[in-house]
Amino acid sequence: MEIVRKRRRPMSDINVVPYIDVMLVLLIVFMVTAPLLTQGLRVDLPQVDSEPMDMDENAETLVIELTSDNEFFISLGVTEQDEQTPVTLATIGQQVASIVEANPTIQIFVEGDASASYGPFISLMEALRVAGVESPNLVTKPLE
Repeated sequence: MEIVRKRRRPMSDINVVPYIDVMLVLLIVFMVTAPLLTQGLRVDLPQVDSEPMDMDENAETLVIELTSDNEFFISLGVTEQDEQTPVTLATIGQQVASIVEANPTIQIFVEGDASASYGPFISLMEALRVAGVESPNLVTKPLE
């Protein structure tokens, strides 16, 4: 009796169907979570009639926020809203000075709530001036 052996030929194709399934699942996950990612706090910016400024999209940015409760927040890059804790003016001065010393080309943005007090805003500007920031960018919302 002769034994018939089937010879298996090497498979030269890659089965890509599982990779496509994983890619579609990841695409759906990113589409659902992308709108949930927000940067910074919810600050009601004052509305003014001004032209948008030219920005270097590749430059690093540092955002300092003044809320309606006159609390200060500082964020370098993307942070979750829940992870931020208020900081004092002294902390802002120290951190901004060290950040500006390490990266003199960093863009500083100040987002002040429209209902924030004038006194804390001026104190923030003075702290930034002492920290070496010559002209911070004040963020506003265009008129609707």
